Amino acid sequence: MESWGKIPPKKILTQRQAQAKAEAYCAFQERSQQEVRNKLFGWGVRGSEVEEIIAELIATDYLNEERFALAYAFGKFRMKGWGKIKIRQGLLLKSVSEPLVKMALAAIDPSEYRDKLRDTLAKKAAVMNETDPYRRKHKLARHAASRGFEQNLIFEALSDNDL
Repeated sequence: MESWGKIPPKKILTQRQAQAKAEAYCAFQERSQQEVRNKLFGWGVRGSEVEEIIAELIATDYLNEERFALAYAFGKFRMKGWGKIKIRQGLLLKSVSEPLVKMALAAIDPSEYRDKLRDTLAKKAAVMNETDPYRRKHKLARHAASRGFEQNLIFEALSDNDL
């Protein structure tokens, strides 16, 4: 019988192998506990072994949820230009606790945040061909909202500038 239609059985890692692999996974970039937990399940590690490995990663400082929350927030803000709403949603999807989400968002400098919003609006305005000023502002506001910026800050920035 041919074996081309069969999926090979998943190789189950020992706890030591999974620990070493998880350390390498966490050393590459900051990870949330949920990301590591999902990866361990994907590697075939089950039950209490998963929690033991995560506890060891935390004890050896390979895994730090606070460090992850800060790195995620700053990375998405500075590199991707996301606003706080979108960053909050991303952190909550990664199962980061609410106090850590608030701490990470509070670490973003308010003046830098407003500058990023203005830059986002200016870049979008530069490529728009809408001439009606009301429709133009509406499209700019929708764009900034889709990037995760708060409505009150968007309208404040739009009223300050002639975009």
